[in-house]
Amino acid sequence: MFGIIRPCRNRMGAELRSAWLSHLCGMCLSLRDEHGHLSRLVTNYDGLLISAAVEAQSSVSRRSAGPCALRGMKSADVAIGSGTRLAASVSLVLASLKIQDHVDDGDGLAGKVPWAGRAMARRWAAKGLETASDLGFDGAVMVDAVRRQSDVEAAAGLGSSVLVVTEPTETATSFAVGQTAIIAGRPGNAAPLREVGRLFGRVAHLIDAAEDLEEDRASGAWNPLLATGTSVDEAHRLCLDALAGIRLALADVEFADGRLVHKLLVHELEESVVRVFGKRQRHQYPPDKPRRSDPGSGLWAYPRLNWQRQPRGCFEGCGAFLYMCGTCQFCCRDPFPGPWSDKRRDGCDGGDCGPNCDCNCCDCCCCPCD
Repeated sequence: MFGIIRPCRNRMGAELRSAWLSHLCGMCLSLRDEHGHLSRLVTNYDGLLISAAVEAQSSVSRRSAGPCALRGMKSADVAIGSGTRLAASVSLVLASLKIQDHVDDGDGLAGKVPWAGRAMARRWAAKGLETASDLGFDGAVMVDAVRRQSDVEAAAGLGSSVLVVTEPTETATSFAVGQTAIIAGRPGNAAPLREVGRLFGRVAHLIDAAEDLEEDRASGAWNPLLATGTSVDEAHRLCLDALAGIRLALADVEFADGRLVHKLLVHELEESVVRVFGKRQRHQYPPDKPRRSDPGSGLWAYPRLNWQRQPRGCFEGCGAFLYMCGTCQFCCRDPFPGPWSDKRRDGCDGGDCGPNCDCNCCDCCCCPCD
């Protein structure tokens, strides 16, 4: 998967964060137990969506896991079963294809040691497909979709639709997310979940392209936005349309407890779009809850809200922090920039759930230190 969803613990709350961590650790341990310690490198935040989606439609067993350094040497209850195995399988297959892509392009560590990269890619692909077969589905669908990516990119040019380039990614993620309905024993959910996966793949691909845009422009590397002549604003619009489509598709899914999936695929995915494109749409706020002020006027003109982050050093960040405290920006400005990281943060007045949202996940996130 992609690692574009990066939940904030202050936004998630204790219960949802615990559930999220149980799926993350469950996928990691499933990779270790079935495929060896090295395979744990493919553990990622987006991959756990697969396990979470299975649990949301049925239930997932838990087991107690021992202390882990990544949990501060604490034990935890972690998810086990078909959901975590499916998440592990999908992550392995997609990681193997990513490594092979690096080998073919000659970049990254895999490109510098191609024989090792090819061997790892073959092993992980075989292991992932083996687990998929044990679960009763053909993972080759994902492999075939992603392998078409290079041909699609070669055929794209100025004037081509960027959605032609994102199609292989959409197809692969559509299949993976739709398969959670089969694993959970709810085949009626397969169609809307395939739509959720398709749109998630679109957002992920466009976010990746936008994040790499300046670096690819400078290096001359291939980028879907540059290759097709798609503007950043158009990519942003397509992401917003996809977010709306995900909300609509999720409404057609019958969940046993969909709070975590809703939180990740609606609210946290939106945060990922805001993080990259730096613009939150006004219509997403409840109409009866007006925003307090322009986020960059008057005393709040400093620090500026930058489209691309411009991190500040230690002393400059300390000065920004003191100024922002004195002008009440952490509690009243929405959004506000992190004083050190320059990341965009939601103020306490910026809830985005709307009056009809029952997910109980709209905790205020005022994280001035990052």
